[in-house]
Amino acid sequence: MENKFADLCPYTQEEIAPAVKRIAQSEHFEKMAAFVFPDRKVEDVRQMVANITCTDDFQAKVMSELNNRIIQKSIRNFTYDGLQHIDPSKGYLFVSSHRDVMLDSALLQQILFNNGLRTTEITFGSNLMMSQLIVDIGKSNKMFTVVRGAGMKDFYKNSLLLSEYIRDTVTQRHESVWIAQRNGRTKDGNDATDQGIIKMFQMSGTSDVVQSISELNIVPMVVSYQIEPCDLLKTKEIYIKKKEGKYEKPAGEDFISLMQGLMDPKGDVDITICEPVRKEELNFPNLTNANDFFKNVASLIDKRILAKYRLSNNNYIAHDLRSGNNQYAKHYTAADKTLFLQRYHAALNLPFEDKDLLSSIFLGIYANAVDNTSADQTAAN
Repeated sequence: MENKFADLCPYTQEEIAPAVKRIAQSEHFEKMAAFVFPDRKVEDVRQMVANITCTDDFQAKVMSELNNRIIQKSIRNFTYDGLQHIDPSKGYLFVSSHRDVMLDSALLQQILFNNGLRTTEITFGSNLMMSQLIVDIGKSNKMFTVVRGAGMKDFYKNSLLLSEYIRDTVTQRHESVWIAQRNGRTKDGNDATDQGIIKMFQMSGTSDVVQSISELNIVPMVVSYQIEPCDLLKTKEIYIKKKEGKYEKPAGEDFISLMQGLMDPKGDVDITICEPVRKEELNFPNLTNANDFFKNVASLIDKRILAKYRLSNNNYIAHDLRSGNNQYAKHYTAADKTLFLQRYHAALNLPFEDKDLLSSIFLGIYANAVDNTSADQTAAN
């Protein structure tokens, strides 16, 4: 029988055998092997990769090593919480705040792997499929395709297929899925779930929206970075959008963002797995239409995420710089502020004339989290 998910899903066991051989013979393999396995001979690593037989094997032997190297080289302190909410016998839909192209989901995988839990399948934007090598690594790493940039007719068809695949994965195969709370990374520091994502989840369900959403076992997840991945690139993009009304990505920028996000320093990083959304929470009162339901589900996820966001000294420094006072000075030292000011001045040195706008954008990337989380965390406590 034809598999309608064939173009979407991660590599099957039959597909991964030729894929890992392509990876092992890639012109970039030597550099990749030297980074991930610095103490092993390249030819030994090449042979190991070429003999991998399934996605679980690839994650255990390659991706977990890569994730650990990234954590060691770019993260000062890595903390996590919330595993008590996960039942190993169930599949979950992790709906995550999204600050980095690859690392948000990779860190979750490492947490699950280190604790003997099944890793998730991972959404993989078609815009990131820039080469056969990246496709091979991604789909060997349990990534599945999310089509970007389609026309309206194709957008509906692709959204329905994606919805069906997610539902099948969670409810029938009892595997978990990681997906961002919105299309693309949060670039301005305002984490917010797109209600269109919730609508997409429902497309494959029945007219009983409460049952259809509840059976996906949605788990909000929040990732908090002390140093925002690609903060200067995000500042540049927002600036140009505000000045020109749109932003056209230069060729290769997606790859630059991917690599910078993985390799640049991130300071302290925290992942919190929030309490799953319960069916009884979805019985919202006084709904007038379906869109109200989707909006309320998105709001419920947002409250979970904002209540668990881990504010850092940089968030407080940026807020005080933006407001011109020392309201949060107890949360940082003079040395902390000096280090942050170096990043701030780098943003102001971007080749644009409106320095006030640059300042507002860059500080907002960090400071908005303080405003967004304060009320939620006060209420939660």
